[in-house]
Amino acid sequence: MSSIEFNSLLVGNRDFLKGFALGFTRDLQDAEDLIQDTMVKALRYKNNFKEGTNIKGWLYTIMRNIFINNYKRKKFQNTIVDTTDNQFFINSSTQMQADTVTTVINEQDIRDSIDGLKDEFRVPFNMFVEGYHYDEIAEELGIPMGTVKSRIFHARKKLGAQLSEFRS
Repeated sequence: MSSIEFNSLLVGNRDFLKGFALGFTRDLQDAEDLIQDTMVKALRYKNNFKEGTNIKGWLYTIMRNIFINNYKRKKFQNTIVDTTDNQFFINSSTQMQADTVTTVINEQDIRDSIDGLKDEFRVPFNMFVEGYHYDEIAEELGIPMGTVKSRIFHARKKLGAQLSEFRS
């Protein structure tokens, strides 16, 4: 399939995607962003599309995965949206409120343990915690995806050993 044919298929299915995007996001602007992200990812991975298969199902799967990954990423960011007229965004992670002194100490110990990791483990681990997918981390750092998975696994293992006293 030529690039022109593939692009025509994408453009022809834009309206189909719009309905699903609105269903996922419940906001027109966010839906447009989701459609655009889906189109970009489809173009990026057009070699994975097999001619004669269901392009609508393929595009829907891409869109759903993007939506889920974005949702997870936003969940980890702990962003609170103020719905007043000015719609200010407040990042709650900088103003942490602890229930007890012990919680503050435990959180600091965890941060110190993460910060104590070598860069090669700490950077991919932090990106993973922030909600990045393995392939996104691999692309950003310019290393193979298997290396990313290995480094995150070893970071977890080291942190688990260092923080074993906090397990219940």
